[in-house]
Amino acid sequence: MVRVMSSDADTTAREAAAATREPPATPEDLFARLDALGIRTRTVEHPPVFTVEEAKALRGTLPGGHIKNLFLRNKKGAMWLVVAEEDRPIDLKALGERLGAGRLSFGSPERLMTHLGVVPGAVTPFAVINDREGLVQVVLDKALLSHDPLNCHPLTNDKTTAIAPGDLLTFLRSCGHEPQIFDFDAPAAG
Repeated sequence: MVRVMSSDADTTAREAAAATREPPATPEDLFARLDALGIRTRTVEHPPVFTVEEAKALRGTLPGGHIKNLFLRNKKGAMWLVVAEEDRPIDLKALGERLGAGRLSFGSPERLMTHLGVVPGAVTPFAVINDREGLVQVVLDKALLSHDPLNCHPLTNDKTTAIAPGDLLTFLRSCGHEPQIFDFDAPAAG
């Protein structure tokens, strides 16, 4: 269980700092960062997709694990990026309880752009490259680690980048985000 231990004043100060930061990273910036880390990827271009269903219809036989990403927040303003298998049903109430976050809801497009530098439809674990203040907690579906490669949008929804699961963990950690590996299949603690 993860508990957020910060005051409202701390959160407000960090959000103010986030609002005055540099422009979000581009896909080219992302690829340069991956190259600098020695991470090999493969990227394919396609028409923009906004839903898992659209992605399934366009991808054909693209091998590996396919993900969905939920940008969530609670009443206190704490934020999570949940990265899960594309077909996994997610009960936000139960997830909030298991994370110790309370009631979760989707973050607004404005909040998404402010903190992760992407628009709806392009949400991706790679977006933590833009969360320099470390305000967004990454929750990674444990089941994803058994897929190789994992397919993620590279900050835009008109491309898909394949990356090894271990390399995705390396990238997240290099951005200051130790992901919480979350077992969605485990029963909730009683």
